[in-house]
Amino acid sequence: MAWNDQGGRDPWGGGNQQPPDLDEAFRKLKEKLTGGGSGGGSGKPRPSSGAPLLIGLLVLAGFWFWQGIYVLDEQERGVVLRLGQYHDTIMPGFNWQPAMIDTVFVDNVTQERQYSPALGQNLMLTRDENIVDVPLTVQYNIRDIKDYYLNISDPDATLEQATDSAVRHVVGSADLNNVISAGRELLREEVEVRLQTYLDNYGTGIHVIDVTMQEARPPEAVKQAFDDVIAASADKERLINEAQAYRNQILPQARGEAQRAIENANGYQGELIARAEGEADRFKQLLVEYSLAPEVTRERLYLDTVETVMSNANKVLVDVEGGNNMMYLPLDQLTRGVAGGGGTGMTAEQARQLVQETMNQLRTGTPTSTNTSTTRTLR
Repeated sequence: MAWNDQGGRDPWGGGNQQPPDLDEAFRKLKEKLTGGGSGGGSGKPRPSSGAPLLIGLLVLAGFWFWQGIYVLDEQERGVVLRLGQYHDTIMPGFNWQPAMIDTVFVDNVTQERQYSPALGQNLMLTRDENIVDVPLTVQYNIRDIKDYYLNISDPDATLEQATDSAVRHVVGSADLNNVISAGRELLREEVEVRLQTYLDNYGTGIHVIDVTMQEARPPEAVKQAFDDVIAASADKERLINEAQAYRNQILPQARGEAQRAIENANGYQGELIARAEGEADRFKQLLVEYSLAPEVTRERLYLDTVETVMSNANKVLVDVEGGNNMMYLPLDQLTRGVAGGGGTGMTAEQARQLVQETMNQLRTGTPTSTNTSTTRTLR
């Protein structure tokens, strides 16, 4: 049966009703939400039951939004987990994450942290089977906050175990002398490198800044003997330093003396060579003169030789031709007496008389009394 065949009636038995007005329905809903409309025909506004619900929803929404606001400073980084899965790494500044959906882990990544094992926990066995206590301090910070929070369940415990493993490996490969004295710095560097390698292999996100190894100590039972060994090592180093200082003082002086001797030898060599060359040149010149006048040159050479010899003599013996007397002339005493007035006490006049008498004797060939007495006086 068609709709129109019902005579204008609703096929469901609703009588002669009209379709609902949608605009009217929306208007009534709006009045309920806003508290409009009239109640009881009195003309006064009737409170709507939906207004408090809407206000509550708005308050909850504002509180939820406010809970997701946070600010990171320059030293902090954050890791965001959304529904338990890694979502993002947050940098410094203003940030917002939906509350109850994201979980944020924030930490200071530039702060230097320290780890120092308790005393007595670092007793280790060296390669030469000696027990030693090696106290140390590890300074570190967070290099990768994602690895620090997500790769390892307990990064600090991992750091402690890796430090213990690295130190025992290095100390167990070294002798006691290197651990307690000379090689401690090299061991410290090796521990730092090995520890960082372990942490990188584990993916901890930790960066080792420095490893400080304090002075290694033996167990208390043998501490006195170890102190004696350390004192002996210190004395050894002191003596070595003193020997090196003495060597540094002596070697430059010896090198200077050797260089001076070399320079003197070179100078003497040059002098001899120059003198020999001069003598050779003089001989060549004499040879030319001798070839021109042999007798004169020979006589001149003889006189020069006699002059050279006599100038260095301080006593002269004069042999008179045809006589039995030999005259003795003490030229050194004559020179001293005339020049300084001392020695023999002879005056200049007496020296003049002595020379005059000697010349007369050489002319006549007979000695005089004055000459004899003066000669006796000089003796």
